[in-house]
Amino acid sequence: MMGLPVREQATYWGIAAAVLFVLMWYLGNVILPFVLGGAIAYCLDPIADRLEALGLNRIMATSVITLFGALVFIVLFIAVIPTLIQQASGLIQAAPGWFTDFQAFLTQRFPSLIDENSAVRDQLGRVSEAIQSHGGELIEGLLSSFSGLLNIAVLIVIVPVVAFYLLLDWDNMTARVDDLLPRDHAPTIRKICRDIDKTLASFIRGQGTVVLILGVYYAISLMIVGLNFGLVVGSIAGLISFIPYVGALVGGALAIGIAIFQFWGDWFSLGAVVVIFAVGQFLEGNILTPKLVGNSVGLHPVWLIFALSVFGALFGFVGMLVAVPLAASLGVIARFLIAQYKTSRLYRGLDDAP
Repeated sequence: MMGLPVREQATYWGIAAAVLFVLMWYLGNVILPFVLGGAIAYCLDPIADRLEALGLNRIMATSVITLFGALVFIVLFIAVIPTLIQQASGLIQAAPGWFTDFQAFLTQRFPSLIDENSAVRDQLGRVSEAIQSHGGELIEGLLSSFSGLLNIAVLIVIVPVVAFYLLLDWDNMTARVDDLLPRDHAPTIRKICRDIDKTLASFIRGQGTVVLILGVYYAISLMIVGLNFGLVVGSIAGLISFIPYVGALVGGALAIGIAIFQFWGDWFSLGAVVVIFAVGQFLEGNILTPKLVGNSVGLHPVWLIFALSVFGALFGFVGMLVAVPLAASLGVIARFLIAQYKTSRLYRGLDDAP
């Protein structure tokens, strides 16, 4: 028997993709704990495999990982998260005063720019009023949305349980999925899936480690220097460092801006903040990313930003979680299709025909 025609295959795969998007659209918050649990299980599967290689069975390996993860979460919840929320709230409350001070600085240095009819003065006033009036609402909205999406039951019960069982049965599930592949196309699908797994492993596991290291480095270094809100600024810089240069630019601009108001005249402390981000960029570009991520990921920063923006706008927080895996998968599939196209007669023409 011959395989299905290409048109019918495209129809079936298109229906499957449409069903996936519809489920994400209507069940976004419902499937959130399962998406988080699956992501955690995927990231921890190599650790479980290594523990198995050391002699533990799968149940023991999964239990050890779960207990260690619970311990880390408890420590973070007690020691870090309250301070992080407090500093984030204080940062937004302090921002209007900084804009007022900046406006006064411009008035003294450049009086012609800040006269009554100046557009610069008008815009600074609007920004200051907007931050002052909406800053508290922003923090409250973020906290309420966070508690609504990731409530205590999800964090403490559902996500760990889902992650535990998915991690426990990960090898069995992948074997069952492999058994369901269409026989005519199983080798091709396996190759594409291996490429996708390689890309995701390099990016999510590798870049996740880079994000964690940079976030801890920036936060601790800025707090040692004495920068106000150093913990939240360092966390922001580390969190968005998975997009090359964006984390350092945003975090560096925010940290240096705060340092200018706090350390003006103390050039040593101000220079220390600049050096911290310069060292962070050196570590990221020359040591961490080449060693932990590698150069074969193939996810362009613009493609990442586009995927995060589109999926975040369409599907909310769940969309942002699945944006990177889907972007990586689509990138691998696109490269496969381009390779197929370059071996086809459409590309090579009739001159290369036997």
